[in-house]
Amino acid sequence: MLQVHIPSVGPEAAESERNLEKGHMVFRVEVLCNGRKHTIYRRYSEFHALHKQIKKSCKVPDFPPKRVPNWRHKVLEQRRQGLEAYIQGVLYLNQEVPKEVLEFLKLRHFPSDSKASDMDSLGKFLPSNSSAHQPHRPVLKFHRDPYLQSPSLGK
Repeated sequence: MLQVHIPSVGPEAAESERNLEKGHMVFRVEVLCNGRKHTIYRRYSEFHALHKQIKKSCKVPDFPPKRVPNWRHKVLEQRRQGLEAYIQGVLYLNQEVPKEVLEFLKLRHFPSDSKASDMDSLGKFLPSNSSAHQPHRPVLKFHRDPYLQSPSLGK
């Protein structure tokens, strides 16, 4: 299972003085893939480039408008919500996650059926930054339901 959230937006970290003058903002994108989580930072222009790349080959929702009147907090929050809804919409509308989206999210080794939640495939999900946590594994496995009463053998 793949989940993507954009919890925040702020000025670009590198060369912050110059970028603040130009108004470059980056969106913090959290990717949760079957128990493994990693964070990437993307600019609006990178989302827009992804949209242009995939809109002809897969189903996509409406893309948030490019022009905004200013960088006030309310406007940035609307753009953040719009981009989050967009990327979640792409994941929802397509049976298979497009490879361009996987590259954008910095994911490798993703199964062809992205909506499957097979426990055997948990080990296949590796973010490209390799600092992700180990996936959750079941602790107990029952061969039959432990809550069902079985007939007593000697009574």
